[in-house]
Amino acid sequence: MPEVELRGAEVDGLRLHYVTEGRGPAVVLVHGLGGFAESWRHNIPALAKVATVFAVDLPGFGLSSKPPAGYRLADSARALHGFIQAMGLERIAVIGHSLGAAVGLTYALTHPARVERIALLGALVPGSSYRPSVPYRIAATPLLGELLALCGCAPVYRAAISRCFHAPVSAEVEFLVRESYVTRTSPAAKAAYLATLREVRRDILERAPDYHRALATLDAPVLLIHGQQDGVVAPGHSREAAEILPRARVRWIDGCGHFPQIEHAEIVNGWLTEFLVGRPAPR
Repeated sequence: MPEVELRGAEVDGLRLHYVTEGRGPAVVLVHGLGGFAESWRHNIPALAKVATVFAVDLPGFGLSSKPPAGYRLADSARALHGFIQAMGLERIAVIGHSLGAAVGLTYALTHPARVERIALLGALVPGSSYRPSVPYRIAATPLLGELLALCGCAPVYRAAISRCFHAPVSAEVEFLVRESYVTRTSPAAKAAYLATLREVRRDILERAPDYHRALATLDAPVLLIHGQQDGVVAPGHSREAAEILPRARVRWIDGCGHFPQIEHAEIVNGWLTEFLVGRPAPR
């Protein structure tokens, strides 16, 4: 499986796992919390018909390095920039799911000249009114989160992921649980997960006004795709984000939870192809 070791400043020595397929304009896929590159398996082949697709494991997730610290949105955006540089990419389109949407937006704000357009699925948008849920806050609580992590096992993960779907499909849930299970549930992986919860919560709460002001200046076209039955990030947050972002539009999917790219892959792949590489950027 391909892997790259990053060089320079804060990202020096980070090893990032990724998958790539296709030829054409560069598209980088960024997974959500607890996700991994292969979770885009229903989307990569379709997008690879018209683009060079890179799906990357963020630090702390999948098969990538799991450092003891460095899990704020800005840290993930720096790692993403290191990956893009290591791949020799100049201009890219970004597709982010959930937490990956927040990382993608942070990257676009810090490197606007690199990002042609952005698609956000079930997006956590910093600077909106989104606030962590009660389960999120409990898991992010020091010591309590560590105690809960000790209880983590396949049945618990299976139940948690199933709740993210509108109509869970056992094969899809099982894949998200079992893929690289040992590495993704190691003590280092659990520590990285908790660190991400805590650091991202700080970003959401403490930096919301800064993000709101910055997002209002983002010039790249943005497509938001959201499931009408998303119980993880309420659909209203995409509606609100579209009002903040100057060049955004929202496409809704009924009968869909938090994983539109899995639950309605064919529809989403069509929308993404059209938006990312099918026509000039709208002005």
